[in-house]
Amino acid sequence: MKKIKITVAVILAAITLFFVGCTAKKDKVPVIGISQYGEHASLDNCREGFLLGLKEAGLTEGKDYTIDYQNASFDNATATQIANNFSSKNVALMCAIATPSATACYAAAEDKNIPVVFNAITDPGEAGLTTGNITGVSDKLPVDPQLELIRKLQPDAKTIGIIYTTSEPNSVSAIAEYKEKAGNYGFTIEAIGVADQASVTQAADTLINKNVDCITNLTDNNVVGVLPSILEKTNAAGIPVYGSEIEQVKKGCVASAGIDYIELGKMAGKLAAEILKGEAKASDLPYETVTEYNTYINSDAATAMGITVPSDVAAKAIECK
Repeated sequence: MKKIKITVAVILAAITLFFVGCTAKKDKVPVIGISQYGEHASLDNCREGFLLGLKEAGLTEGKDYTIDYQNASFDNATATQIANNFSSKNVALMCAIATPSATACYAAAEDKNIPVVFNAITDPGEAGLTTGNITGVSDKLPVDPQLELIRKLQPDAKTIGIIYTTSEPNSVSAIAEYKEKAGNYGFTIEAIGVADQASVTQAADTLINKNVDCITNLTDNNVVGVLPSILEKTNAAGIPVYGSEIEQVKKGCVASAGIDYIELGKMAGKLAAEILKGEAKASDLPYETVTEYNTYINSDAATAMGITVPSDVAAKAIECK
């Protein structure tokens, strides 16, 4: 009887070691924490592209990494909580989509030296994201092509309205560039700063009352997050709105000289793959900037605004509806 008890104990111990071994093996799969500031098509495309970039770099989800995706719902405090949670879990890498998420992840990862790969940051330098164990991809706006496009579509326009978040370094930087360059194309800029998303539609009313000739969007998440509400107001007032990328044009903006956010995400995914494979450290990888852009046109929106698209613009534009 004693021998049987010993044998059973040995078997149970072996089974326990087997499951512990399996759990340990599973725990060794690196976890990528993805912090997305909020859900709208542009940021969703960044995330989709990021996952495609990992795949194209030869990594397989479940084998080479697992994903912990969190959405901050455009709330800075939530973005900070998400970043701190990733840090407490000691994730292998943080992917931060949009500036508030990136700055939160950078702060939470710094003490533990967790690598951070950011995405959709217009001006990483202005945001303080250029030193340390961090890299990523900038979605710096093609301001000159955008101004040139607006001039071609609205030859008589004089004033461009822009709504921006005063606490977002990327938007402040973009506003400065627009003001610097607008005069080269015969425009003046009427900029309205907001503190939060709740103030955006009121700012749109202010621009409409100021009789701006059109409005152009930045990659400002507070603004883009309520774009349908803005378009409802501007369409009623007959004021064209220009987007900063393809998804905004699909939603009803007239046109955009913008970048492809899926491609932007792919670039970030490939940087993350280098880090996960041990081929490079984030601190050794300079951030990249998208230099190519496309022209997007929503012909229905343009027609509704009484805008005739010149043949040279139409020839190179991508139609979005």
